[in-house]
Amino acid sequence: MKRDRLYGITLHLLNHGKTSGAYLAKKFEVSTRTIQRDMDALCRAGVPVAAETGAAGGYYLKENFRMDAQTATRSDYSHMLTALKGYSTALENPETAELIEKLAALAHNEDSGIILDFSVLREADNRLIQTLKTAISKKQALRLGYTNAENLSREHVVEPLALVYQWYAWYLLAYSREKLDYRLYKLARMAGAELTGQEFTRTHAPAETILRENRRRAPRAVTEISVRCRPDARAKAIEYLNGTIVAEYPDGECDMTLRVIESEHLWLGTLLALGDGVKVMAPEHIRRRLIQAAGDILSMYAEP
Repeated sequence: MKRDRLYGITLHLLNHGKTSGAYLAKKFEVSTRTIQRDMDALCRAGVPVAAETGAAGGYYLKENFRMDAQTATRSDYSHMLTALKGYSTALENPETAELIEKLAALAHNEDSGIILDFSVLREADNRLIQTLKTAISKKQALRLGYTNAENLSREHVVEPLALVYQWYAWYLLAYSREKLDYRLYKLARMAGAELTGQEFTRTHAPAETILRENRRRAPRAVTEISVRCRPDARAKAIEYLNGTIVAEYPDGECDMTLRVIESEHLWLGTLLALGDGVKVMAPEHIRRRLIQAAGDILSMYAEP
C-alpha cells in the first residue's frame, strides 16, 4: 500500500508540478504527517523531492528527473490498449492503428475484460473534425459560421484548442477573439470552418486546465424535476432520463426525480415521447413548457 502511494505521489508531482502537502493528503486519503514521512522515504530512495514553504509552497521534483520507461506492467498496457481501441472507434486515424499494434505487443494478450465502442461518435462530420484537428495542431485561427442556442447565426474567428465530446455531443473549445474569452462551440451548429493562416495571438494554458476552470466559473444550471411514472414507463424513464425512484405505490406507479440541463433539448423530447406514461408534477414552469410544446405539435397536425 505504501509502495503504491509513493509511486502515485511521484507520478503526481511529475505530471502536475508543485503540490501542497494538504492536497496530497486528501488525494491519497492519509494525514499530512504521513505525506511528510513519504517525502522523506522518497528522498532516501533517490527521488529528488524539494519543498517550498509559505502560502504558495508545496512539494515538487527537481528538474531533469525522469521515470524509468519500463514502469508499466502488462496489465497497465492492457488498459491502455482498451482505451485506445475505444478511441479508434470514435475517430479514424492511421497513427492510432499503428499505436494499437505497438501496445498489443507490449500487453502480451493480457485481456482487460472491457470493450469500449464509441462508434456512435462518428455521426459528426468527419471532414469538419479533420479541419478542426489541423487548425489545433498548427495553432492557426479558424473562421467558422455558427448558430447559437437563440438561433442567431454569424461568423466567428477563434483560436481552437481542443475537440471535446461531452453532454452527448462534439464541441470545439476555442478562444474567441471577439469576446476575449474561452467558449465551447457545438459542432452540430457550425456551418463549415476554414483555416485563416493567422497564428494565435496569445499563449494558451493546457486545454484541460481551461475547461476545468470554465466549469468551475460557470457550472451548468441543473433543474430537478419531480414526475409520476406509470408501470410501463418506469424502465424507460430510468434508462433514458436517469430517473431516481423516491416513492413506490401498490398499483405499480412510482415517483421519480430527474436532474436535467434546461438549455438542452434531449430530455424534453424524451418526456414528450413517453406521452402519458410520465407526468411532470413540479416545477410548474417545466409543466407549462411541456404543455406548450404538446399544444404546438397538436396544432400543427390539426391544420387542414
